[in-house]
Amino acid sequence: MQNCSDRFFVLTGGPSSGKTTLIEALKAAGFATSPEAGRGIIRDQVAVGRSALPWRDKPLFSELMLSWEMRSWHAAYDHAGPVFFDRGVPDTLGYYRLIGLPVPTHVTNAATKFRYNSRVFIAPPWPDIFTQDSERKQTLDEAERTYHSLVGVYTELGYELIELPLASVEARLDFILAEAGLPPHT
Repeated sequence: MQNCSDRFFVLTGGPSSGKTTLIEALKAAGFATSPEAGRGIIRDQVAVGRSALPWRDKPLFSELMLSWEMRSWHAAYDHAGPVFFDRGVPDTLGYYRLIGLPVPTHVTNAATKFRYNSRVFIAPPWPDIFTQDSERKQTLDEAERTYHSLVGVYTELGYELIELPLASVEARLDFILAEAGLPPHT
């Protein structure tokens, strides 16, 4: 598997920390992006009346997340420029740990093999913008525990975590582009 780490950038963190809004800003600025697995899976499962939902069947939901993230990695492989991911394969490993399930060997293998840029952007918990909705049912406490689980996973996998500032979307966008060594947004 070719190493695309120089151009695959992950934005991770707990729910409702501004990741998806930032991914949308990157997309609007002309960058290739990959959407978050969780919301897509939830929408699809609800639409077809299935149970692979984090509040019904966590193991199946986890497997679908892993599959989604690997598919997203492969889809980005054919794109020539930088790609920003709303979460990455290691997030699935973090999710298994967070919910207290044994981590299957194939999940660890995937997190090791599907690599991203060594610098991973992580959004810290941000109580001022935290919200819940029909798809994001986690509490602020769960969001904080998710953040800490992801810090542990990405650190163990050898990534350098770059914490996003608690700032406006524009300021975060400028921060990411500068840290990624990309031209500033105009």
